[in-house]
Amino acid sequence: MIRVAVAEDNIFLAKAITEKIELFEDLKLKYIAENGAELIGMLAEDLNVDIILMDIQMPQMDGIEATQIIRAKYPQIKIVMLTVFNDDENVYNAIKAGANGYLLKDTDPETLHKGLVEVLKGGASMNPSIALKALNLLRNPLQANTKVEEEEIKLTNREQEVLGQIAKGLNHHQIAENLVISSSTVRKHIENVYKKMQVHNKVEAIQKGLKNKLIS
Repeated sequence: MIRVAVAEDNIFLAKAITEKIELFEDLKLKYIAENGAELIGMLAEDLNVDIILMDIQMPQMDGIEATQIIRAKYPQIKIVMLTVFNDDENVYNAIKAGANGYLLKDTDPETLHKGLVEVLKGGASMNPSIALKALNLLRNPLQANTKVEEEEIKLTNREQEVLGQIAKGLNHHQIAENLVISSSTVRKHIENVYKKMQVHNKVEAIQKGLKNKLIS
């Protein structure tokens, strides 16, 4: 049985994906999230997922950002981007984020099923048009914005707590409620975390935090 989770904010598209999954006895839909942050929260509660079908454009946290976080935290889970976007930038960003496949939402059920099985066997499932773009990107890659740093990072206990909450996909208000502090205090802690870690966004902070074992 292949356990599938879906991240899709459009209720009608989510229903269409569900109907495709239900056509196959070896596929089991675990849950549907409306955005990347919600999906990460669901994974924290139930990690029994083999593969994720991930939309790209979603509110609060998009699919690219969610893919980066999930691949860093749960490398055993496969991720297939299921989207209407097949432009070079999205394909490049999805591959760079660690996606195992990239299929269009109008993919027929049989192709979708075959793609999921292929990914779980270690392959990379892509529509022919996407595969061609991927090959072109290998020949002429977009400018990569990578930065490798090896350094000792010292965060206070509270800053580590805030970083851990960020890794769970929580927003400022939720973090403030959980830690019983004000939203402005949360923002200040996040500013300090970014400064100490020399990062510019939460994805970079989470990746570096996992690498340096600052997130459990």
